[in-house]
Amino acid sequence: MTDEALPAITALNRRFLLDYPHEAARRLESMSAEDAAALLAAQPVHAAVRAWQALGSDAARSVLETVPEALAKQLLTDSEPIASAAVLAQVEPEEREAWLRALDPQIAQELRQLLEYSDDSAGRLMDARVTPLRAGLTVAEALARLRTVKRQGLRELFVVDDEGRLTGRVEIQDLAVADETQPLREITHGLIAVVQDLDPREDVVNVLQQQPITELPVVTSEGRFVGVIRQAALVSAIEQETSADIQTMVGASPDERALSSPGFAVIKRLPWLQINLLTAFLAAAVVGLFESTIAKFTALAVLLPVVAGQSGNAGAQALAVTMRGLFLREISLRHWPRVVFKEAAVGLANGIAVAFTTALGVYFWSRSTGLVVVISTSMVISMVIAGIAGALVPIMLRRFGQDPAQSSSIVLTTVTDVAGFFSFLGIATLLAGLLEKTT
Repeated sequence: MTDEALPAITALNRRFLLDYPHEAARRLESMSAEDAAALLAAQPVHAAVRAWQALGSDAARSVLETVPEALAKQLLTDSEPIASAAVLAQVEPEEREAWLRALDPQIAQELRQLLEYSDDSAGRLMDARVTPLRAGLTVAEALARLRTVKRQGLRELFVVDDEGRLTGRVEIQDLAVADETQPLREITHGLIAVVQDLDPREDVVNVLQQQPITELPVVTSEGRFVGVIRQAALVSAIEQETSADIQTMVGASPDERALSSPGFAVIKRLPWLQINLLTAFLAAAVVGLFESTIAKFTALAVLLPVVAGQSGNAGAQALAVTMRGLFLREISLRHWPRVVFKEAAVGLANGIAVAFTTALGVYFWSRSTGLVVVISTSMVISMVIAGIAGALVPIMLRRFGQDPAQSSSIVLTTVTDVAGFFSFLGIATLLAGLLEKTT
């Protein structure tokens, strides 16, 4: 190979990695970890990231451990969070924590959240160190991959598409007797059962009791394969659940139940009620700022709950969608600009539509064009702010390590009330002259 040909080959490799990442990943998986790492290290980071995150998690881990440390950090940082988390799930906890400590704290926190599952979830029970096979492989290529992985005790293998979505399973016996040139998809069987990583432990128990299987595949909400639950893990989980039930019976649980004592319930609920009271005083203080305006135009007091109520509903809708996205891991902290922009656009569109309906009702009620202008404008502004707050509040609480489910609604209520009251009464004060002419 001449020195003049090297730049051309490097450029062709870069174009191949960028334009055909899944095909490039398949080629990289057939290479040794050292060769694959050398090829990626010779490319710009954005090209290396695109191919690396398309690799199977075991191959991606091998490459990560082989490339220079600086490139390894870039791969973990710039790849999709779910891809980086899948690779880190393959390593031992001590090694995983060392990788996370080397990353930016915000990125590390985001990956830790993706790697952590609640104690009663399917994700906590699964073994993430399972190598799926691509549907496009031949039998010979699949066997070569298994020899590289060197995992023991395999009874069946799971097949995924280029996006990592689970499509079926292959019995080891079928793989052993099939022709080496035969495509893997031709010997792939349908799935008997599957659970999502956030499904509760009770659902996993029910599935395994109803189906005669020893390995239960686990996927994300998008269908990406993330691991397998084995019977041994299930037995251990059942024992732990029984122990937890005994603790609950003697009152050792820190969580309130339907039949918890009144004193216990008061201790759990009262702090949040006190916080809510403080936020209510804050909203009342905003109203107090415009006391003279309300005294001059009493119709404002009648319409004030309309603006606050609509902004509260709009914020609650945005909050519910964002909370669901965080819970199902459809979004992560780095997606906040897209989520906020989307909810702001929704708030603007809905605000305009609701403002038009409100304007008709207020005009027929008051015959005041000034009042129509005030409430229409404030309705749009408050609903846009409510949409932004509904998306941003749970994300920010998660960012600072708080539980969004516990405190999002209180913070959101404060924001929507203050925004609704301030926009409505503030615009009314600015347009007091117009209100005087039309009332």
